[in-house]
Amino acid sequence: METSNVAEIQSLDMLPRGSRIYFIGIGGISMSGLALMAKGFGFEVGGSDMHLSERTRMLEEKGIKVFDKQCRESIELFGADYIVKTAAILPKNPEVAYALENELPIFDRSEFLGLITRSYSKVINVAGTHGKTTTTAMLSMMMIEAEIDPTVHLGAELDAFGGTIRMGADRKMLVSEACEFKRSFLEFRSTTAAITNVDHDHVDCYPTLEDVIDVFAKFIDKLVPGGNVVVTGRDKNLAKSISLAKDSGNEFNLYACVVEGDNIAANDFDNLEVSGVIEACNVNFDKGTPCFDVKWLGKIVGHVELLIPGKHNVDNSLIALASALLNGVPADKAISALNKFTGADGRYEVKGKYKGATVVADYAHHPAAAVATIDAASHMPHNKMWVVFQPLTFNRTKMLFEEYVEALKNCPKVIFDEIFTDREVDTLGVSSKHIADRINSEGGDAEFYDDKQKIIDRLDELVSEGDLVLILGPEDIRELGDVLVKL
Repeated sequence: METSNVAEIQSLDMLPRGSRIYFIGIGGISMSGLALMAKGFGFEVGGSDMHLSERTRMLEEKGIKVFDKQCRESIELFGADYIVKTAAILPKNPEVAYALENELPIFDRSEFLGLITRSYSKVINVAGTHGKTTTTAMLSMMMIEAEIDPTVHLGAELDAFGGTIRMGADRKMLVSEACEFKRSFLEFRSTTAAITNVDHDHVDCYPTLEDVIDVFAKFIDKLVPGGNVVVTGRDKNLAKSISLAKDSGNEFNLYACVVEGDNIAANDFDNLEVSGVIEACNVNFDKGTPCFDVKWLGKIVGHVELLIPGKHNVDNSLIALASALLNGVPADKAISALNKFTGADGRYEVKGKYKGATVVADYAHHPAAAVATIDAASHMPHNKMWVVFQPLTFNRTKMLFEEYVEALKNCPKVIFDEIFTDREVDTLGVSSKHIADRINSEGGDAEFYDDKQKIIDRLDELVSEGDLVLILGPEDIRELGDVLVKL
């Protein structure tokens, strides 16, 4: 933190009504959501972004002033009382420099979201290496179905909201996606902590898997005493995080989500006191997407027929269901919402048709997420599957190189785009081409192209009616799906 006085501010109620809050980098998906939330809480809101977009235009339509230059004049003209910035904004930024010179309180994005979490009676934070966006979206729809009227903070757009946030009428319930990047979720207050999984990711912040396990233990330890922890019951890394959290002395109730046949004892949960289990029984993929019965605390409470594919979404569903049931949502309402859920933006998003083939885009950039999404797609009707993949960040790719090879080498065909990054300057000597070459050396079928038009040209040669084009990675490559369906 650049200032010391923000540490004294513990909730939004400590900010005077009508305060003017200025967001540096307001056009980002997270920052734009927080700006809208601040507006909903009654603050005057403005901000700057170097790149105007549909998102910044939406903010202006909602009465938020957006400056297209990050300069002293912009922040001075707005007359800010408080500043919110992301970790990517450095002290040399002219707006940050102005704020420091004028002793304006500066909140990091996670600190400001932390204020919000401490301003609600009940807070369900959904964390995990992957799956948290989908799980948060599922849970929010269950709350809405039950007329609980939650405030929701989401890491992707959801059609039901028309954006990334939803403002409830009061401060009784907050459902929030909690990201572990740079330990940001340690700023958040939770009454329920839901965790989808723990894998080695964000390697620039967490050099080892043990570092990730430890930070999730600290996240659990931030839970209010007597709160609930909802986890996937077959994740060994999660079991280790829970054990570490218990050793710290915090008292919480643990609920495990399992699929029929899972042996949670084999995954180190045998040494943990589990308060309750939610189970998916009679799971089948006869319709392409998962169908299953839900057993809660030993009793069948309903039947789920998901509209989104994948075994991993059975896990996500169970975590959302358990979190909802523990927070007052009737089982029939929760399951009804789940059976209507069609997914969040960028998560197994069906873009349309290209040459008669179905085009799907998904944010799966981590090897484990890629495996889950490819498996999900395999259950959907198609002739041939063509996978287009773009890794995210050089650091992650270098650290998880072997995992990328293992995850993608069994694809019938995988086409690589170059690694995307928006925060690194050093390539670390690694390229997507190296992954493709390694896959080919192990008998797989991979191709690398350094230009998206070349990828389009290659797909034009390969794709036929009835095929499935699966585009995996950050927004940079997912936009290719929009291009294809317009051809």
